[in-house]
Amino acid sequence: MTQAPSFHDVRVLVTGHTGFKGAWLCAWLKAEGATVAGFALAPERDGPSLFEAAGIGDGMRSTIGDIRDFAVVEREVRAFRPEIVFHLAAQALVRRSYGDPLATFATNVMGTAHVAEAARRCDSVRAILCVTSDKCYENKGRVWGYRESDPLGGRDPYSASKAAAELVAHAYRQTLLAQDGGRVALATARGGNVVGGGDWAEDRLVPDIVRFIDAGAPIVLRNPRAIRPWQHVLELVNAYCVLGRRLLAEPAAASGAWNFGPERGNAVSVEQLAKRFAAAYGDGSARIEIAPSALAEADRLMLDIAKAVALLGWRPRLDLDQTLALTAAWYRGFKRDRRNAAALTLTQIAAYRAMAS
Repeated sequence: MTQAPSFHDVRVLVTGHTGFKGAWLCAWLKAEGATVAGFALAPERDGPSLFEAAGIGDGMRSTIGDIRDFAVVEREVRAFRPEIVFHLAAQALVRRSYGDPLATFATNVMGTAHVAEAARRCDSVRAILCVTSDKCYENKGRVWGYRESDPLGGRDPYSASKAAAELVAHAYRQTLLAQDGGRVALATARGGNVVGGGDWAEDRLVPDIVRFIDAGAPIVLRNPRAIRPWQHVLELVNAYCVLGRRLLAEPAAASGAWNFGPERGNAVSVEQLAKRFAAAYGDGSARIEIAPSALAEADRLMLDIAKAVALLGWRPRLDLDQTLALTAAWYRGFKRDRRNAAALTLTQIAAYRAMAS
């Protein structure tokens, strides 16, 4: 399989560009010389925003809108005329999905359908990459990783919505896009638990640890024994770009579902991750308290990445210590001076790209 050399001068639309992963992806694409547009809700106002702090909207087209409104989505796609769409816009928080399941399903399921349909109706689009989650699998607590051919499922609204989004993408790929002669290729990317600088979402482990430490409070954990495959955001951003380039170069071969996760050594318990990140951030003596959650969470979740390694030539580059060191360095730099956000982000992207090339 071959791939386009870069996104230089390629017109790229990113949904969810004001979010954590979307902001990092836009910064990376701009660094490659892509012509970038974003479509998303406004950044949330309950804390800092990577999108705003790092000036992600500079040098790109940025439109605030809701993917639950198909007419607005279609209008933006037609106005920008992208060659490839990276669909990251989502309700991405498990605990929030319990409080507002209807918004979660509307955003993650119908939002995916809206983006796919708008792209299908725009003759400039050649590829769609829908980002879902490792939680789309029917989780049986296995000690080995799930493969792309394993059954989808989901016991909570968030997981179920991600499995449903995969089914929407599959239906478009197998029938609707095929009826159009295969002009638009479609792939889905399933990633693990992502960490990295600039994430300020509620109820996410690393942002919570940063808030606890900065407030001088104990670190409170809900499910300390749960084992997760922790990976840096740049590992996933690189994966999306590798897959996106391959979709443009070899659409038939690159279509379908793909897992992107870290090496097995990055899979540790929530409690281990909390202790190691606290030490990297500069407070190895931070106290940990356990406050069990009534909401169900799987104890173990792993991905098998053999397909991506063998067929895309992609592989993770960062071990857990490197992952946590990069993440902690970003937060420390931001804490010293919030004006550092853009420089921190671009410096880490440049260093990672040099290592991954």
